Amino acid sequence: MMDIVGPSFMIMRMELWHVMNHSIEGRDLFLDSQDYARFVHNLYEFNDTAPAGNVYRLFDSSGMRDFVGPSFRNERELLVQIHGWVLMKDHFHLLLSELVENGISMFLRKVNVGYAKYINERYERKGTLFQARTKKILIAQEAHFLYILHYLHLNPLDYLPGAEKWRIRSKSSIKNMSEALNYLDTYRWSSYLDYSGKKNFPSILMTFLFTDALGDYNDALNAYLRDTENDGIITEFTLE
Repeated sequence: MMDIVGPSFMIMRMELWHVMNHSIEGRDLFLDSQDYARFVHNLYEFNDTAPAGNVYRLFDSSGMRDFVGPSFRNERELLVQIHGWVLMKDHFHLLLSELVENGISMFLRKVNVGYAKYINERYERKGTLFQARTKKILIAQEAHFLYILHYLHLNPLDYLPGAEKWRIRSKSSIKNMSEALNYLDTYRWSSYLDYSGKKNFPSILMTFLFTDALGDYNDALNAYLRDTENDGIITEFTLE
């Protein structure tokens, strides 16, 4: 349990978890945009105490808009709130808080099993897709809370030449800061765009927790990156 203090000085008590899982053998979890879109859709559809039903029938990624709209269901009882997310080629990260008892475990089980079934059916494969259990890290310290959303959103810089060392906090870790931010603006598969005011997949996301604490997200991320540029001390940007 952590006290989270925002600019309005209101205090919220909750547990925030950083969860992640990797594919087995380093294989790609997402082979094309349909795979990414399917996983995003599952984040919406499986966030319900009720059985998901035939989600394959409901899935439609045409146009790659926010296809996870509420028209797909009547009332839902959410298992979790999703405060941040990013999908990478061979793994994913989520920031979750629990709304019902064991909600995170139920949600992750449905997401992992459902996506594995989809991949096995689409690509005619068999067997396990993810590594063991999904890793869960409790965000228990304020310092951890203040950088964890940035950590998720900066992950795609692994794919940008010249920015792969972004985890090392030094002024040379990202060679071109403007190019890095422009690249993040082109990456659909994270909550970065929604936090930046560019509607992407808002139906799955709750932004209040971090916007209350950080204020304007673009300003907060830019300030973090400026601190990196001006930091003469090399430190490792870690998860815990």
